Amino acid sequence: MAKLSDNYFSIDGILSTQERIPCKVEMPIYRLGYLDSSSDSDDLVAGTKLEIPYWMARGLCSRRRQIVSIEMPRQYREGYREILTADASVVDLHQLGPYFYNFGSELLNFEHPEVSDIAKSLLKTLQARIRLIMDSSQNSLNEDISRLTQKLDETERHLFIAGQKGLIDFQRWETRETEKLVTSDMVKKHRKRKRAIMEAT
Repeated sequence: MAKLSDNYFSIDGILSTQERIPCKVEMPIYRLGYLDSSSDSDDLVAGTKLEIPYWMARGLCSRRRQIVSIEMPRQYREGYREILTADASVVDLHQLGPYFYNFGSELLNFEHPEVSDIAKSLLKTLQARIRLIMDSSQNSLNEDISRLTQKLDETERHLFIAGQKGLIDFQRWETRETEKLVTSDMVKKHRKRKRAIMEAT
């Protein structure tokens, strides 16, 4: 699964890295006490627990420095992974996080003991759901898309829309609509302009 953070201008990538991660401060961080709403201190002291966006946690928790230690968000922990393993097709992924796969793949950048299990869970979840998503997209051209996709995360919604577009394009090809020659907009505008000039003279 491609990392959306590799594309600097990806809106999905930006939004997925805004998701918050539970962290524990391992050493004092000066002048950032306002990040902890329960404290009046100007600084974050060691042992403070708080939630910060992924992009900030990534900078504070890397191989070179461990200013904070991270906990995996609850929707990626063992309990939820077991639910997904039991029957991923009935889970409301959008409720767990609109960027479930994208955010999950970003979490793999951390050195954490659960990273390997999370990677396997993400892959198995998508494999379990993809056929139902594509079947639904191929058999629901005249139905309410928002109702059909309300339990899907953004990656799955993109797949659903791509499936519908593929079916529509195939049907147009099958009925030879794609082979019909039509006048281009530029030629139409030129003709209108020419007609207007002739009528004016």
